[in-house]
Amino acid sequence: MITKKIGVVTGIDREKDDVQWLKVAIGVDEFSAINYPSISGMVKPGDEVILNTTAVEQGLGTGGYHFVMLNLANIEGVAQRQGHIMKLRYTPYQIKMLTIEEQTSPHHNMIANFKSLDGIPVMIGSLHSKLAPAALGYKLLKPKGRLVYIMTDGGALPIAFSKTVAVLKELRLIDNTITVGHAFGGDYEAVNVYSGLIAAKEVLKADAVIVCMGPGVVGTGTEWGFSGIEQGEIINAVNILEGRAIVIPRVAFKDKRKRHKGLSHHTLTILEKVALQSAEVCLPVLPKHEREFLKEQIRARKLEDKHTFVTIDAEHVIDYAKDLKIPLFVMGRSAEDECYYFLAAGAAGFLATQKRVW
Repeated sequence: MITKKIGVVTGIDREKDDVQWLKVAIGVDEFSAINYPSISGMVKPGDEVILNTTAVEQGLGTGGYHFVMLNLANIEGVAQRQGHIMKLRYTPYQIKMLTIEEQTSPHHNMIANFKSLDGIPVMIGSLHSKLAPAALGYKLLKPKGRLVYIMTDGGALPIAFSKTVAVLKELRLIDNTITVGHAFGGDYEAVNVYSGLIAAKEVLKADAVIVCMGPGVVGTGTEWGFSGIEQGEIINAVNILEGRAIVIPRVAFKDKRKRHKGLSHHTLTILEKVALQSAEVCLPVLPKHEREFLKEQIRARKLEDKHTFVTIDAEHVIDYAKDLKIPLFVMGRSAEDECYYFLAAGAAGFLATQKRVW
């Protein structure tokens, strides 16, 4: 059940064409809210809006925001856009998009005539917080390389929700974005991750690609019930299209949950059971005890029979993030608290600039 309330826009903290960060009043109380103009049109102070208040009332991890469902001052919403593909299909918020592969797209023939990714390195992460350090690692060694980010629909659906993407684009640490599945708002839209990967190569001429979901991973504490399981399916897709799959593992030693110690059970399930194809898996340089812990995890599941594990020193990535004032956080922990998590992603960026190791 969605919980809804009527509020009044009292101020706009900041805005772009694709997102507005608002202050809204509900009765005498003021809250933070987000409006996506592609869904409900632009709002202005004084507008009365219907808000989805579910996440805040349930204490969910969406940053403490309400979301504008409808602007009562602009019932008709936004002008029709080009394209024929619906995203958020069969919901009250379905929106029409021009996807890069549909027949009316100027890029249709490039997608239709695709043959192979020709070994393009594709870094694959399971959480959005992997994006920045992976991009930093790649651009640190190859600043002129064209890096494309493909955002899947495993987390947030509007790419505008990601402050990280906005910063990375502004700093040219990612050159273009593609939103696939029901995710929307990228520089280009695609129906699925396969055509997104094809578009990255054929249309955007990418030298490397990062694929991971938007903010908001879902986990349930069970072996199969987590949205990051898509990482294994993306490994398969990259191999099928003849790309080079580089896995960014989830590595942590400060997480209090035992199932996430060392290589997270998410990563272990993906590598052992979901990925049917081989990949290169980047590990950070670790102290002896932690290194041996990971080795035992890998040995116990015989993961080296399928995948190639590569250890890379990516310490400079964290320094680079500090220089550029890009904050690195995962589950409330900073790079100082959980450095190996981010170093694994930075290592993947380094590896993507180098030749295949197997």
